[in-house]
Amino acid sequence: MSDTPTPIQASNVNPPAASAPDGDTVEAVVSLYQKTRKIYPRAVSGQFIKWRWALVWATQLLFYLLPWAQWNNRQAVLFDLVSRRFYIGGLVLYPQDLIYLSALLMISAYALFLFTAVAGRLWCGYACPQTVYTEIYLWFERVIEGDRAQRMKLDDAAWSRDKLWRKTSKQVVWILFGLWTGFTFVGYFTPIRTLAAEAMTLGFGPWEWFWVLFYGFATYGNAGYMREQVCKYMCPYARFQSAMFDKDTLIISYDTERGEPRGARSKKVDPKQAGLGACVDCGLCVQVCPTGIDIRKGLQYECIGCAACIDVCDGIMDKFGYPRGLVRYVTQNGLREHLNFSQMLRRIFRPRVLVYTGIMLAILVAFGISLALREPFRVDVVRDRASLARIVEDGKVENVYRLQVMNAAEKPQSYRIGVSGMDQIVVTGQTEVDVGPAEARWITLSAQIPFESAQQAGAGAHTIQFSIERVAHDDVAATTLHEKSTFLVPR
Repeated sequence: MSDTPTPIQASNVNPPAASAPDGDTVEAVVSLYQKTRKIYPRAVSGQFIKWRWALVWATQLLFYLLPWAQWNNRQAVLFDLVSRRFYIGGLVLYPQDLIYLSALLMISAYALFLFTAVAGRLWCGYACPQTVYTEIYLWFERVIEGDRAQRMKLDDAAWSRDKLWRKTSKQVVWILFGLWTGFTFVGYFTPIRTLAAEAMTLGFGPWEWFWVLFYGFATYGNAGYMREQVCKYMCPYARFQSAMFDKDTLIISYDTERGEPRGARSKKVDPKQAGLGACVDCGLCVQVCPTGIDIRKGLQYECIGCAACIDVCDGIMDKFGYPRGLVRYVTQNGLREHLNFSQMLRRIFRPRVLVYTGIMLAILVAFGISLALREPFRVDVVRDRASLARIVEDGKVENVYRLQVMNAAEKPQSYRIGVSGMDQIVVTGQTEVDVGPAEARWITLSAQIPFESAQQAGAGAHTIQFSIERVAHDDVAATTLHEKSTFLVPR
C-alpha cells in the first residue's frame, strides 16, 4: 500500500445552501468553469487565529521596521545593486558571495519540505505573504464595511451616500497601504532615509517609481481582489503539496465518523436519540474559509491550512456542549486508528522527515562554518589581455595583471602584494594599497622575471601565485590570501 493520501479533491467555491445561526446562507455550488461569486470570509476568534495574527505582527514589524535600523552609521540591511554590495548587519557581501544566497534558498526549501511533511501547509496558513496581506486587507474591509453579512448586504444595495463613503474609504486605505508596502520594499535597495526625503518632493528616480508602484499595485491587487484566486490557481505549491504528504502528516480534517449524519437541531436535543452526529450543519466552517471550501468534503488542494474552520467549529461545539475537535489537526492514520495527539506525534520521526531534517541541518552547519571562516577580504586576478607578455629593459620578461581587492570589513585596510612560483619573480608597480571600508579597488601591476629565469623555465604558461597580505594594525590581525594565475614566457 502506498503511504500517499487519497487524491486531493477539487472543491466548488461554496457548498449547497444551509441555514446558519445568524440567518446567513452559504452560497450555492458554482462550477469551476463558471464565473465564481465573491467570497466573503466571516470573522472568527480562537487560538489559531491568534497565532495567525501573531505571525502577521511579527512578519510585518520585521518587514516595515528593518530598513530603518542602523548599523555602523549605515542601513543595517541594504542590497545596494548599484555598487554591487549587500549589507546584512555586520556582513558585507559581494556578487562573488552568491553561494550564501544559494545556501539560504536551499535551507528555506528543505524547511518548507520538512514543515509540510510534519504538519501540512503551515507556511501557507500562517506566514505566506499572500495570506498575511489578505488578512490585513480583510481587517481593513471589516472595520470599514462590517463583517460578512454587512459586506454582502452593502454590495447588493443600491448606491447611496453611505455606500459611496465606505467603498471610497476602503479603496483609499488599501491604496495607501499598498504604496507604503512598495515604498518599504524599495527601501531595501535604495537607502530608505534617502527615499523618504525624495518622497516628500516626489523626486523618485524612474526605477524607484516603477518598483514602488509595481509592488504597491501587486499588494493591492493580490490581497484586495485576487485573494483566494492566487492560492487556488496561481501558486504552484498547492499543486505539488500532496507529494510531501503521507498518512502521518498532520492536516486539518473533519471527523466523519463522529460528525455524520449531520443535521440541524436545538441544544436540548440528544444527538444519539435523534440519530445524528456531532455536526450541526451550520455551514460556518465554509463561511470562515478564505478559499470558500467545505472541509467536510475531505482534503482539498485549495485548503491553505489556516485553521479558521477549527476555531469556528470548536466555538459551535462549546455552545452545544459537545467535545471539541470535530474539525482538528489530525493524521489520516490518526483518524482511522483513533490515535490520540501524543501517539500521532510519536510518528513524526519517519524516514522522509529524518531525510529532510538531516539535509537541512547539514546545509545549516556548512553555512554557519563558511560564514565563521569567511575571509575579511577577497581578491580577483585578471590578466591584461592587451599585453599578455613582453620584453622590457635588461631583457626581462613582464606580464601585466589587474587585481581587484574587495574589503569586506567596515574599517579601512592596508594590503601588501607579493608573487611567487618562478625563480626570481618580483612584483613591480604598486605593491601596497589602501582600501576604504566595504570598498573594492582595482590595481594594475606587473610581474617580471630575469631573462635567464625565462630561458630556464621555457616558453609557455607557468603557474604563479599572488599573495595579498592584510597588514596588521590596532585590533586587526594579519591575514594572507593566495590567488593562482599564469605567467607567459614568449618563444
